[in-house]
Amino acid sequence: QALAQVKTIDCRIYCEPLCRVRMAAPGASGGEVAAGGKKGTWNPKGAGPAINRRGSSKTTNNSAGFAIIKTEDSSAKPLANDGPPPAQPSWLNKQCMGLKEIFLQPLNVLLIFVPLGIISGKMEWGCLVTFLTNFVAIIPLAAVLGSSTEALAAHVGQMLGGLLNATFGNAVEMIVTINAIRAGLVSVVQQSLIGSILSNLLLVLGMAFLGAGLVTKESTFNAQGAGTNVSCLVLSSLALTLPTIFSCIPETTAEDGVMLSRIISLVMGFVYVAFLVFQLRTHADLFVGEENEDEEEVDLAVSTSICMLFGTTLCVAYCSEFLVDSIEGVSSQYGLPSAFIGLILLPIVGNAAEHTTAVTAAYKGMMDLALGVAVGSSTQIALFVVPFSVIVGWIYDVPMTLNFQAFDTTVFLLSVFIASGILGDGVANWFEGLMLCSTYAIVAIITWFIPAAKEGRELMGIPGGGFTPTVFV
Repeated sequence: QALAQVKTIDCRIYCEPLCRVRMAAPGASGGEVAAGGKKGTWNPKGAGPAINRRGSSKTTNNSAGFAIIKTEDSSAKPLANDGPPPAQPSWLNKQCMGLKEIFLQPLNVLLIFVPLGIISGKMEWGCLVTFLTNFVAIIPLAAVLGSSTEALAAHVGQMLGGLLNATFGNAVEMIVTINAIRAGLVSVVQQSLIGSILSNLLLVLGMAFLGAGLVTKESTFNAQGAGTNVSCLVLSSLALTLPTIFSCIPETTAEDGVMLSRIISLVMGFVYVAFLVFQLRTHADLFVGEENEDEEEVDLAVSTSICMLFGTTLCVAYCSEFLVDSIEGVSSQYGLPSAFIGLILLPIVGNAAEHTTAVTAAYKGMMDLALGVAVGSSTQIALFVVPFSVIVGWIYDVPMTLNFQAFDTTVFLLSVFIASGILGDGVANWFEGLMLCSTYAIVAIITWFIPAAKEGRELMGIPGGGFTPTVFV
């Protein structure tokens, strides 16, 4: 009877899986013995390995004639230290950690200029002081706005998150656009939008390539995703070029140009929504980079992110309103060309955070992230913010059109042409970055010498509109 019974011995081995050893007598008819409430199986010698429900089994014969069956227990875990599990942070602590991560950045030291810019506009400290303080104040606000948007987008789906990034990610450009259109500064709006595209496509992308060139000889990226963005930029450049050419056709009126621009803007908006579906739903695999990692847990809750977005948007609205109102005074009194302000300076304000993100990502080897920031932002502005500006002009009854004048349109076309040639092979190096940055420098220099900017310089006694560094003093 003793030999007919099955004895189960559980052996725990340090740092090894739990092994169960069953000893069965040869020739026994069968039976089960519960060990600690759990059933085991036995197998007589020569009858083949027994199958255990919880794992695979191996059969060996010992010197006593017993069949020893070892089964690996898949549910076994290594021994852990005794003690209570670590306490999870509370909701309030998680929010504090998320806010600390956003605000404790070196760039956010410039947030001190936010109250100074608002006070300078309210107290009328002068157009130059108001322009400079609000100019600097919008730079960290753009960074905080982008971080809050990403935190909120992480709580929703990809489609809604993409729409949020498209909307609030370009909130600075959109708010400046609204205030400038209300003030009737259509040319400033057109130049700032073209300047934002050029800033991302030439300066940001070029500096990202240069940053990556400091670490590695060549950097690879997803050429298919970049090519799709470039195709959207080609479409938007076509949408800006045709209304400009249409205005040169004889017997065409300004009203026809306005109506044509509004219809084309609706088409561009539809294309952008389709592009979001293409990028985030149907062909998302084309936009996945090689260095993608698992997403980190978001500390900020939805309510906290919404409050952050609301407060930051209000601050940007106030500062941008004072900034736009001071442009004409700075241009006329201090000789700073209005074209240079719109095409070069204002885009740098809205894209300061993106500049930092793209260059840092490229330096760390994450080229697909850098291209998503640089080229993706250009696509958003070209297909979303530009049509948005025309619709805003429609609402305020301001003749905002897609006729961006010959110089702006030509620069846009050539920039897209250069970027498409560089991004076509999927490989980047420092020399290509140098070419992009040099192109942006040439555009900035030519913008300074636009004839319309000579009026402000003549007020300061600068002959012939020549460049003099004392203008900036």
